[in-house]
Amino acid sequence: MTIRLLRTLVAVADAKTFSAAAEVVHVTHAAVSQQMQALEADLGVALFNRATRTPELTPIAHQIVAKARVLLADYDGLVASVLDEDGLSGDLRLGALGTTLTGLTPRAMAVLKDRFPGIGLHIRPGLTGELLADIERGALDAAIVSKPHLLPPRIHFRPFAQEPLQLIAPFDEPSDDPFELLRIRPFIRFNRNAVLGTLIENWILSKRVQVSEAMELNSAEAISSMVQAGLGVSIVPDLAVKPQDGVQVKRLALGGDAPIRVLGLASHRDQIKPRVIDEVFDALISVIPDGQTITP
Repeated sequence: MTIRLLRTLVAVADAKTFSAAAEVVHVTHAAVSQQMQALEADLGVALFNRATRTPELTPIAHQIVAKARVLLADYDGLVASVLDEDGLSGDLRLGALGTTLTGLTPRAMAVLKDRFPGIGLHIRPGLTGELLADIERGALDAAIVSKPHLLPPRIHFRPFAQEPLQLIAPFDEPSDDPFELLRIRPFIRFNRNAVLGTLIENWILSKRVQVSEAMELNSAEAISSMVQAGLGVSIVPDLAVKPQDGVQVKRLALGGDAPIRVLGLASHRDQIKPRVIDEVFDALISVIPDGQTITP
């Protein structure tokens, strides 16, 4: 049994098919099949139910995959953890919400790189649910996410910023009443599958406001551009770290009970790079204005 075989097994578990796993580990479909046969022979157990059209993992294979993820994470972080300034070099796989990619993430990562130039950054955008799943399966070291209603048991979440939600409207919109605008203008909605989208939806329902939905988008930047073009109004976070070149829209507060998005850094509770995760957190805190910082 080798690390290479375990890595291929985890790829099959994640990708669901031998063909898709072959692309992940950069070998042929036939090579994946041969490797899995070799691993079964080494372990003396059946890893797949081959009675189905697509091979399915057996119950014992699922247990082996869970242990293999931990082993692979330890292996990947072995050299950095003992040789390189407590892991403050090597690659960092960081997930980030799309709403942070034009302000918060680049500024904080510039601080991190200035402090520790040996760290190599690999940044993957995504929604909170996707990023947390990637942390659980070992594909990411950490991620900048919105605080979800429920956190997976193995995920550690450290809040660092709060962003009250606000209504945005075309810059020349004459009304300054957010509730009137929600009733009379087309509503451009943030993806309801995202934590932010759910937060917005719950607030609208609590206020019993009837909106006329025009579109539903994943990107806050795209939503702002649609609003700037006069295609409707929307609700978005008042970003803690603003992009340098923001779109020109009217921004209206939603009142004292406006919903608040909490941003935080998520990582696995069994993280093998604790020092570098701490430094990422400190870099994030360093670029947040005092009024929007949360002390964990």
